[in-house]
Amino acid sequence: MADRLSPALVGTALAGAVIGSVGAPLITPVATGMHVSLDAAQWTLTVTLFSGAIAGPVLGRLGSGPYRRATILATLALVVAGGLLTVLPLPYAALVIGRGLQGLGVAVGALLMSVARAHLPPERSTSTIAALSVASTVGIGVGYPVISLLDQLAGLRAAYGFGFLLSAVALVIAWRTLPAEAPGEPPRIDVTGAVLLALGTLGILLVIAEPTIWSTPWLAAGLLAGSAVVLAVWAFIELRTAVPLVNLRLLGQGPLLRANLAILVAGAGLYLLFSLFTRYVQTPEDAHYGFALPGVAAGAALIPFSLLGFAAGRAVPRFIARVTERWTYAVSIVIAAASALLFAAGNQSLALVLVAIALLGFAVGGVFAVMPKLVLVGVPPEETASVLSINQIARSIGMAVGSALAGLLLAAATPDGALLPTQNGYLTTALWALPPLAVSALIIATNRSPRTS
Repeated sequence: MADRLSPALVGTALAGAVIGSVGAPLITPVATGMHVSLDAAQWTLTVTLFSGAIAGPVLGRLGSGPYRRATILATLALVVAGGLLTVLPLPYAALVIGRGLQGLGVAVGALLMSVARAHLPPERSTSTIAALSVASTVGIGVGYPVISLLDQLAGLRAAYGFGFLLSAVALVIAWRTLPAEAPGEPPRIDVTGAVLLALGTLGILLVIAEPTIWSTPWLAAGLLAGSAVVLAVWAFIELRTAVPLVNLRLLGQGPLLRANLAILVAGAGLYLLFSLFTRYVQTPEDAHYGFALPGVAAGAALIPFSLLGFAAGRAVPRFIARVTERWTYAVSIVIAAASALLFAAGNQSLALVLVAIALLGFAVGGVFAVMPKLVLVGVPPEETASVLSINQIARSIGMAVGSALAGLLLAAATPDGALLPTQNGYLTTALWALPPLAVSALIIATNRSPRTS
């Protein structure tokens, strides 16, 4: 079974990652083709982040018992339905709803990891979980150029059709290969906890991912404070619930707490660099810097990012076997810092920038591949999906912070009346990624937990 199950899990995760990346290259085509503003079109990307993060803990709890296979199949069916909404010639609101449903594919990743942990031998489980964790990295490198090319050749709906096709393929693969679960008590869902966590997470992600909210400071501050209060109430209730949505006592243990905090901080630094590099290579010629790569070529520039991310995912289990999880994480962070420094020093050379992008891909792949090993220390098998879902929320929030921070720093480096930031603004922004990366490495360095099998 392992010979079929492992590639099936990875293939399903890759399809979900590509579907999640569909929105990024199509923001401008959506705005021009559907006659909406760029801010409105941005929601075709933002809503996938929201739905994936918010649905994660609920799906994790549903997938912790005998309904894991049914939960995965039902979620993938919703992703297929969302893909259909993006393809049909319906109003813009239907497109946003469809993209929201497609975001559920991101949340399936934690369930797929729990399947690997439960049904594969330990040595095969470790490598499969590492590959699943870097699926998002590989998916970006595959999705961006293909989606951009399809949009250029056949139009917006054809590009979204690729995501729909992939979701249907993923559903068929999962249906044919996912093993049945042992009978047991159906999971109980803490509905109150789910609603409170969804509201609190949504508020924080909204403040981070939509910087325009800060144009009204009292609204942003109120939303942030309200979200904090909601999450505090959620934590209070969860600690007193017999069957909580998330086992906070388990998450409060040192290794888990440090791992989640580390991915939150590292996600900000890594995604800041990713946002920076992708913007830089597309900078128009009249800026007198950058490379003015069109959409398809800019997407192709991410292929090294994807390939090196996949290579890191394959190498991490072997590297861990020789050293430790902490050293593996530290090496990945050092490589990310090297990519930032290389970009700062060699940004006038396309070859060097592509090398920096490739190094970043290897670093992201390494961080994401080792993270499940760090976060699952002492976690019982039945809590795997729930714990990984919370880690996914931490990663999503960190990435949203990095994206927003990149936009904020580049906006600050844009002279009054100009459309583009200065070249020095890009260099300074790249160096801003170094502090969160260093803090993340220090957080993991303090983790003295025993080696896991």
